[in-house]
Amino acid sequence: MTAPVPASPLRMGTTAGRGTLLAAVLASGMVFLDGTVVNVALPKLGQDLGANVADLQWTINGYLLMLAAFVLLGGALGDRFGRRRIFLIGVVWFTAASVLCGLAQDTGMLIAARFLQGAGGALLTPGSLSVLQASFHPDDRGRAIGAWAGLSGVSTALGPFIGGWLIDTLSWRWIFFLNLPIAVLVLLAALRWVPESRDESASRTEGRDRARRRFDVAGALLGALALAGVTYALIDAPARGFDSAEVLIAAVVGVLSAVAFVLLERRRGDAAMLPTGLFSSRLFSVLNLFTVVVYAALSGFTFFFAVYLQNVVGWSAFRTGIALLPMTLLLLVGSARAGALSARIGPRLPLAIGPVIAAVGLLLLRGVGPGASYWRDVLPGVLLFGIGLTLVVAPLTASVLAAVQDRFSGVASGFNNAASRAGGLLAVAALPLLVGLSGAGYEQKADLTDAFRGAMKWCAGLLVAGAVLALVLVHRPPRKAPPSQPCHSLPVATPPK
Repeated sequence: MTAPVPASPLRMGTTAGRGTLLAAVLASGMVFLDGTVVNVALPKLGQDLGANVADLQWTINGYLLMLAAFVLLGGALGDRFGRRRIFLIGVVWFTAASVLCGLAQDTGMLIAARFLQGAGGALLTPGSLSVLQASFHPDDRGRAIGAWAGLSGVSTALGPFIGGWLIDTLSWRWIFFLNLPIAVLVLLAALRWVPESRDESASRTEGRDRARRRFDVAGALLGALALAGVTYALIDAPARGFDSAEVLIAAVVGVLSAVAFVLLERRRGDAAMLPTGLFSSRLFSVLNLFTVVVYAALSGFTFFFAVYLQNVVGWSAFRTGIALLPMTLLLLVGSARAGALSARIGPRLPLAIGPVIAAVGLLLLRGVGPGASYWRDVLPGVLLFGIGLTLVVAPLTASVLAAVQDRFSGVASGFNNAASRAGGLLAVAALPLLVGLSGAGYEQKADLTDAFRGAMKWCAGLLVAGAVLALVLVHRPPRKAPPSQPCHSLPVATPPK
């Protein structure tokens, strides 16, 4: 679906155009920042709140769970009730939850606030893009979205850097309080310059079918319950045991919810939030499995690495943030070139070679220990991981969209984005269990060292599995006209979150 052009479309270079772009960039930047910087804060907030490993896992996964489960629904709400309205609600919701995170006095309050924060992010993230898609003149729409992607990427790159400084100088709480002044700027800019828009086609028969597909509350709730049940079982198993009633019930609820989700979406056919006919494309199915595997490795790496550098190597939060900066800079600089390369030679080789390079980087980082030199011991592995990831992100985006019919490009993009978050969610839940890290083990250098090295082997293995998957099953998508970006979708080529 092509976004409708408003009566007076915005133009780049005008005050209203710049103000709308500012609101979209700052809002999405808050979500992206809080998806990266919290990893750097984990050791300090864990020490301050007396958190165990499970608490740290839920601090990350509560946020990821809500984003993965409800990002498509958030876009649908904007299409139905007004994109600016839902965007503004999301900004206020996300900011209020951020303040609650900063005020948390125990891990239970922090985790609950992170769930709320993720729900707010699911409202404002698709909205930050859809207001650009719906508001700008078609001749300027591509430039506006490109600026959004680039500037949002800068915020992602600066997140660990600024967050690390705040953590060391003030407190981990200020990485959440920082959202308050940013949100004030977003609200002022949005109220002043962002025009309202909605999907007017919902009044027609075809539009009603689309609206039902994108407004599938039951499907979104079942998907969330499936992810939550499996995640709870994986995180709680080390403490309670696999045979405990709580773990078994959570696992059963998760699996049954996943089955119910598939059956519900299959029964609704093309009117479903996620039409199961999309998976008749083998390429689309393979690419989404590839996404889960690769982003699981990425999230597992960032979860363990930030804690390891501080609690074992002895680095500050600020230095840890700087250590991760080259990876994001490589993505910002190299993604467009990787996309152009994939367009020339096809996605198979970039998607096969990139994960192998990234896996070599992770294996190099296994040797990092106390007294490590950044330039000699850390930077080579981070650079290789960043180069490998750069070869993957843009070709993956283009291939996912090319694997389906143009009319499904929005739901394909949104589902792939949710798949990346689901991969991260499952990795953060499962890896500590696989490497035997639980309780207060992350505060014990010997325990954390063994767990970190084991986790890097698992993550490298996931990347190699993704490479084999791409080499064997990925082929060049059929050529077709470039799909128009639907106004409710979220591009997958944004920096990893």
